[in-house]
Amino acid sequence: MNGFGIYREMGDGIQAIYRSRLLTEILLSLNEGSRKLSQLREITGSTSKVIIPKLRKLEADHLIEMKGREYFLTPAGKIVALGVADSFITFWTINKFKHFWLRHYLEGIPDPLLKEIGCLYESEILKDKGMKVLNVYNNQLKIIKEADHIYGISSVVTGGYADSISERVKEGIPVELIVSLHVAEELKQSPYLEKIEALKDYENFKLMVMGQDIKVGLIVTNKRLSLSLYKKGNVEYDISTGLFSSDSKAIEWGERFFDIVKGR
Repeated sequence: MNGFGIYREMGDGIQAIYRSRLLTEILLSLNEGSRKLSQLREITGSTSKVIIPKLRKLEADHLIEMKGREYFLTPAGKIVALGVADSFITFWTINKFKHFWLRHYLEGIPDPLLKEIGCLYESEILKDKGMKVLNVYNNQLKIIKEADHIYGISSVVTGGYADSISERVKEGIPVELIVSLHVAEELKQSPYLEKIEALKDYENFKLMVMGQDIKVGLIVTNKRLSLSLYKKGNVEYDISTGLFSSDSKAIEWGERFFDIVKGR
């Protein structure tokens, strides 16, 4: 059964949660820890008379249980609450950065990571604007300079990137790079070929070539994430706009991204 069929089959139960502010707030609150009735009143801004019927419904659905004077999520309730929380975080992330998503080609992001796009909610969009002509580029170089390890997926190559990576490799920083076919062809030419040759004996440096073009640019380190995409239409790589984050969930998302592409 597909998602639509499941919704039709149990739509009332699903709608009851999303339609009711109180049910949603109770689940989200208990997802963070147990709560007394007085705490739920304070969190929701509602009276006991209004809250108690909602608690009874969640108990009847075996999503919450009461121990002593506190309410807890059941194991099934925890799964539901996590799903509700994830859906709101996903919608919020899409809405927060809607212009970034609408203007860029998203098909280069693997499907499993599109489903986890909410991990990027604590991010910011940086742009080249006014006097900050190289704002995105300079921030990416700063990420490379401050990293203790570097994983990268590259759709472009510049002298600045190459020099920064070379310097970090020679300092002993572990670096793994995946490049697209057209970037690999550029790396065969001077001055990049000489830079690659100078790094061939460094065991902390790995350079991998994807058997097809990669429509993303990714830098993920122990401290930061940078994500760049192609502009809508899948023709031009956008070097003037990027998503940046120092949030641990975003960094983990970037590491999973790199591992998926590396596995290919």
